[in-house]
Amino acid sequence: MYRSRQFKVLATATQACAIALLTACGSMSSMSPVTSTYSQDSLPDAIKVPSGNKVALETVGVGEITYECRDKANAAGQTEWVFVGPKAALNDRGGKQLGSYYGPPATWEAMDGSKVTGAQLAVAPAGTGNLPYQLVKANPASGSGLMNGITFIQRVALKGGVAPASECKVATKGKREIVRYQADYIFWKAA
Repeated sequence: MYRSRQFKVLATATQACAIALLTACGSMSSMSPVTSTYSQDSLPDAIKVPSGNKVALETVGVGEITYECRDKANAAGQTEWVFVGPKAALNDRGGKQLGSYYGPPATWEAMDGSKVTGAQLAVAPAGTGNLPYQLVKANPASGSGLMNGITFIQRVALKGGVAPASECKVATKGKREIVRYQADYIFWKAA
């Protein structure tokens, strides 16, 4: 009899714990964190996407930019670092690769093969040592997939990517250097 009573108390306690646990889990799902939506409010006006568009995709580009020491245009005997092209992985916010960015011409390509190029509309300073913010008007996408319908691309949240600090001189013409960078690429579609 004593054992039976202990079993009943234990069973009742177990049921109470199970009910409390289920109630807590139910409360947690209704209190899931609100995902923040991308805002361009703090960006320079020059690179803000016009109204009538909405964010379609947010990516983090992680990669490199190649520069080459070349003759300076219209300045005989002078040299400068010239942008050759980018090469970066486009990842989602969790780090999963969704595509790549390369050029020239500047091309954003999804893993599904769809891709888009564009024309630069504006740039704005993004801090010392960083590439500038950028706004690009997208050309119609090729291939069907993730890049279809993209209207604008913003480059924001920049880290690095500027021309090398090493000297570029006549004796080093043709020398190439690779610089690491990171930037968020925000893709927009018509609302």
